Amino acid sequence: MLPLTPEPIADVTWFDTERVPLAVAIYEQVTMDDLRDLFDTTFTAVGGAISRGELTPAGPALCLYRGDPRGTFDIEIGFPVRTPWSGPIDADGVTVVASEWPPGPTAALSHVGGYDALGDSWGRLMAVAASSASGEPVALGEVYVTEPPPQADPATLRTDLLVAVERTKGR
Repeated sequence: MLPLTPEPIADVTWFDTERVPLAVAIYEQVTMDDLRDLFDTTFTAVGGAISRGELTPAGPALCLYRGDPRGTFDIEIGFPVRTPWSGPIDADGVTVVASEWPPGPTAALSHVGGYDALGDSWGRLMAVAASSASGEPVALGEVYVTEPPPQADPATLRTDLLVAVERTKGR
């Protein structure tokens, strides 16, 4: 599974992850301005699939960014699952397909607080990952350790940030 810890990860920490099967909705060529609507639509639809027993998550909700989130990028929104999942399913108009978190070295850092300050935590994680990684980033991920209900105090939200890097020879 992904490197979830009981307590927030205060300092950038490296893990060696295995391949993690995911069930996700994939959106291509989006921007940060699109995210709120995509998350709301996806989690409402996937919640229905979960309640109908069509999908059984093996951990908290997550997303994977493919490309540079500062511009136009692809995003996968969904959940880890216990075994490779065959999919696809139509979850109330949202197509959920199989994907995976890539295996190999992964840097992680927890962000505790509102989503409006995620950029600062991402900057900290990316600076350390860039200076100590022996390969190129292949995936960026956010794991929503605490579910953000509408009435939640943003100060209590925990989001684990992940950067998977390509394994290079000798590591």
